[in-house]
Amino acid sequence: MTTPESNAHAASSVGDNRLVVAISSRALFDMENSHELFERDGLDAYRAYQIEHENELLKPGVAFPLVQKLLGLNKLSADVPAVEVILLSRNSGDTGLRIFNAIQHYQLGISRAAFTSGAPTSDYIAPFKADLFLSANAEDVGRALRAGVAAATILPSTAPPRSTEQLRIAFDGDAVIFGDEGERVSKEQGLDAFHRNESELWAEPLSGGPFRGFLSALHRLQAAFPAETAPIRTALVTARSAPAHKRVILTLRRWGVRIDEALFLGGRDKGPFLDAFGADIFFDDSPANVESARRVVATGHVPHGVSNA
Repeated sequence: MTTPESNAHAASSVGDNRLVVAISSRALFDMENSHELFERDGLDAYRAYQIEHENELLKPGVAFPLVQKLLGLNKLSADVPAVEVILLSRNSGDTGLRIFNAIQHYQLGISRAAFTSGAPTSDYIAPFKADLFLSANAEDVGRALRAGVAAATILPSTAPPRSTEQLRIAFDGDAVIFGDEGERVSKEQGLDAFHRNESELWAEPLSGGPFRGFLSALHRLQAAFPAETAPIRTALVTARSAPAHKRVILTLRRWGVRIDEALFLGGRDKGPFLDAFGADIFFDDSPANVESARRVVATGHVPHGVSNA
């Protein structure tokens, strides 16, 4: 019989090969009503509400389908590096009991957690060795990014869950997978200067952005399966177009990382393409892009780089 404890033990046994995702309670479950109560009436009212509704089931949140698919990877093969999901919450252990009741009800293999009673949760990301941090709290996300962890603010979304079993993750390029030096040239000197710069430096690899490590961890999982049957599919969805595509392709080749689909959109709206790809989640640094994307897919804003200066 598989239990959360046995899943956690399996994850710990594979050492550095495991993919560790830390997630906040508000990203995992729909807790907006109680959060609004906290913002309006304070901590005591929030605590009383959570205890009063302790046995009332929380509904899935924006990132819930993603977490289900991530944990589902553990069931596919004993030879695949394990995935572990860690709960990081600003709730107290007392008010967090309702959250663990929901975890148990939905049979999520989550056994490790940190409840901070209102303090920032980002301090516990490094001890848990998380590759990715997802939260509805922009302050915690910013702290995590500054500490060098791939992190994104999960935005409210009405996007329907994807019906396919395959996990599909889409990334923006500049300031997410790669550094933001290209975006800086574009903003400061214009698009023509950007294309000249990329053409001149085509053979020089781009620097790594905040999500380079997470992409590499995903690649390790993918590499355990034949490409045609991998349970994970990735896409690069970028505003770049030719001739700025070449440097991207050669950089990924230099890193030894596989991206299954690369969409060079030349500034077109990303939403329809993300919908066509069937993304379970999309990560982008641009506030304008994430506002468009969250109407069709679950979206994480990466507040990094010149677009967020």
